[in-house]
Amino acid sequence: MHFNEYIDSQKDRFLSDLARLVKVRSVREDAKDGAPFGDGPKKALDEAVAICAEHGFSMTNFDYYAGETDLGNDPALMILAHLDVVDEGEGWTKPPYEMTVEDGKLFGRGTMDDKGPALAALYAMEAVRECGIELKKGVRLVLGCAEETGSEDMEYYFSKRPCLPYCFSPDAAYPLIHLEKGRFAPYFSKNWEADTAIPRVLRINGGTTPNIVPCKASVVLLGITAAQVQPFCDEYKEKTGANFVLTEEFNCEGGVCCKKLVITAEGVAAHASEPFKGINAQTALLSLLCALPLADNESTNAIHALNKLFPHGDTKGETVGIAMEDDISGDLTFNFGVLELTEDGLTACFDSRVPVCATKENVFDVVDAALSKEGFALREDAHMIPAHHVPKAAPIVKTLLSVYEQYTGEKGEAFAIGGGTYVHHIEGGVAFGCEMPGVDYRLHGPDEFADLDTLLLSAKMFAEAIVRLCGE
Repeated sequence: MHFNEYIDSQKDRFLSDLARLVKVRSVREDAKDGAPFGDGPKKALDEAVAICAEHGFSMTNFDYYAGETDLGNDPALMILAHLDVVDEGEGWTKPPYEMTVEDGKLFGRGTMDDKGPALAALYAMEAVRECGIELKKGVRLVLGCAEETGSEDMEYYFSKRPCLPYCFSPDAAYPLIHLEKGRFAPYFSKNWEADTAIPRVLRINGGTTPNIVPCKASVVLLGITAAQVQPFCDEYKEKTGANFVLTEEFNCEGGVCCKKLVITAEGVAAHASEPFKGINAQTALLSLLCALPLADNESTNAIHALNKLFPHGDTKGETVGIAMEDDISGDLTFNFGVLELTEDGLTACFDSRVPVCATKENVFDVVDAALSKEGFALREDAHMIPAHHVPKAAPIVKTLLSVYEQYTGEKGEAFAIGGGTYVHHIEGGVAFGCEMPGVDYRLHGPDEFADLDTLLLSAKMFAEAIVRLCGE
């Protein structure tokens, strides 16, 4: 029997195993003794250990950071997947932790990210074994427990195990990702003495997550009215594309009453790797504030400095001086994503996805100088993560693309992304599957789903890759 036929024969068992994994709410929680990422990921790894045992594989548990199981000796290929998931959020029409099968679609948190692909890799290994295919080198499946929250699991795992010559992660998209931009997302701050001049800003609450284009940002003002501000809001709605909502509030403290004006900017959220797809409410609000007749004080000066460095619509870091591109990575992208300003200081953060040509000198040092000139200071832990690049001529890239073309009939091309995957810090690692081009699997959103046919096809492609990379 060919391994493709074997995988087809295991469809019902695959569905049963995946339902068991989906049932575990493997969202990271506070660490406990013996559970570094909380009970959920721990239970998911325990379930994976049990499933592996039922399939004839022994899994080594690395203190609930990750598990590994091998097929054959002297492993040369590592397949790296994860069992943890993001929380369910709101808006589901199906139970998030009870897999629902409808018309070949498997609904449930983790079905595509990444429990389904992890299981496809296990079934690929079993198919190779059951079909009696001899391997010259072994293959290793590693299942992590904290990919969604920073990949601390892999830091621990690789302190115990070496990298292997070949590595791919089925936690992204087909055909193949060979380049992941680097990231520079530093926090910076500035402090000053509060004063009583009016009109003035009391506080600004912008975005809270650097890797998301803020869809809302608000400011509280003292000493200015809605009637005075409305014309500016109308003007800057046209200039920025953001909407501005005005609300007047009365506050009485210590027998003193005052009227405060709240301006809420409403934009459009987007991922920081594609900031041009959103409308940044935070930068739109700053541009509006710079047009208002505010008092000449430290907070106003800081607002003008931020608007100067990070003007609305600059999604390439041109004004701060780090816009760049190269032929293999494309443009640097830039998102001013976090801001909290009070009467005596501010904390902020931007997120830039940097190409292969980015260096400490042309990114970090340039930003540091630009911020320092305006009186801002980078936090001491600021650092840049370089881009991850595997040449298209690398054997693993050529092999996996050839497998993809054989099994899909589509052209296999390696591409670059602005985000990062599990293999970003693994030399020679690439991302291969399991999302098919043009399909929205609703990852991290309500009603996440996977296609059963796609997962089974992925298992076949993984089996073919194992044979080609480890059997020759």
